Amino acid sequence: MIFVTSDTHFFANALLGHPHFAPERQHFLSVNEMNDAIVDAWNQTVQPEDTVYHCGDIGVFYRQGSKEAMLDLLTNLHGNLIFVKGNHDSHDFFKYLNNHNFKSENGADKFAFEDVGAYFKYDHRQYFLTHYPLIFGITKNSINLHGHIHHSSIDIKENINVGIDSADFDYFPKEMKPIFGAPLSMEKIEYLIKAKSDDFAKRR
Repeated sequence: MIFVTSDTHFFANALLGHPHFAPERQHFLSVNEMNDAIVDAWNQTVQPEDTVYHCGDIGVFYRQGSKEAMLDLLTNLHGNLIFVKGNHDSHDFFKYLNNHNFKSENGADKFAFEDVGAYFKYDHRQYFLTHYPLIFGITKNSINLHGHIHHSSIDIKENINVGIDSADFDYFPKEMKPIFGAPLSMEKIEYLIKAKSDDFAKRR
């Protein structure tokens, strides 16, 4: 199965208790508590043989984290991970991960890397995965899955914020809302696309 996520910001102490930027992180008392919650939600949702696209901002290293600690954390996440570079990610860290790469359960490399974006087709749609929101203009079957803006939403129906503290998750009914930190299945992505499109249709 394919899953998508963004903006995990592991080890990001500055986000703890932030009332506006990432309100879902307010109740964590430490980065270790936050990290553990995200890892647990991830591994409850993703199976070892699945593929997860991560649209950037994996974590931060200064003061709170280290490359070794991040490698250990990412190694324990289920699935093979395809990283799109975010503004808090670095080529140096991607090289470090690649130097410690290994085969995951589905035979693919545990880690793969994209500088600007990734692309795949699913159920007659084209998906462009970027860190920063991508503005298409008029399009019928193209969707941008992105992160970067945390608890905000782009006012364009083709843009879906897949960050773990996304405001687009408000489109989910309570019973469908993902656990904080869990990547989104394509079923959930498809739900968000329809819900956001329906919302925009009502505004006409």
